[in-house]
Amino acid sequence: MRPTREEIAAAAGRTIPDLGGPGLRVLFSGINPSLYSAATGHHFARPGNRFWPALHRSGFTPRQLHPSEQKVLPGLGIGITNVVARATARADELSPAELVAGGRRFAALVRRWQPRYVAVLGVTAYRVAFGRPKALIGPQDYQIGGVPVWVLPNPSGLNAHFQVDSLATEFAALHEAITNFAS
Repeated sequence: MRPTREEIAAAAGRTIPDLGGPGLRVLFSGINPSLYSAATGHHFARPGNRFWPALHRSGFTPRQLHPSEQKVLPGLGIGITNVVARATARADELSPAELVAGGRRFAALVRRWQPRYVAVLGVTAYRVAFGRPKALIGPQDYQIGGVPVWVLPNPSGLNAHFQVDSLATEFAALHEAITNFAS
């Protein structure tokens, strides 16, 4: 069921629980939840977000899941969190200080859960949150909580630079690295 405009507006500042736990193959981290996601309680829920199609097309899931099916992900070794927990209409509403504080919270979660990989979705937010101003999309020479980091493009519909096919290609490179890591 789609939330109303009033429900979406009322979601400002809300949070969504982290999805996952110890032993994940990968922990995906968005920048922060959209108002739509906060209103529904599902990660990457806004229509037009390309996370779910990219996740499937890259081989992480056997079929394309709907955001309301997110609870099956931990069984596939996949978790989801956000660098900043607070929902906003746009990620550019977050301050640099908020991103840095969120990066510390994220690092603590990574140390606790110890996934094989972490994937931050959004290179600009990653640069600010983790003090890596020259970071590019792809594997990083930096670890968070002793865990290898991969930066992926932001799958938001607002990111016109990456369409589903190009996002899936980037996600697939991570999927291959995780598969090779397990071998």
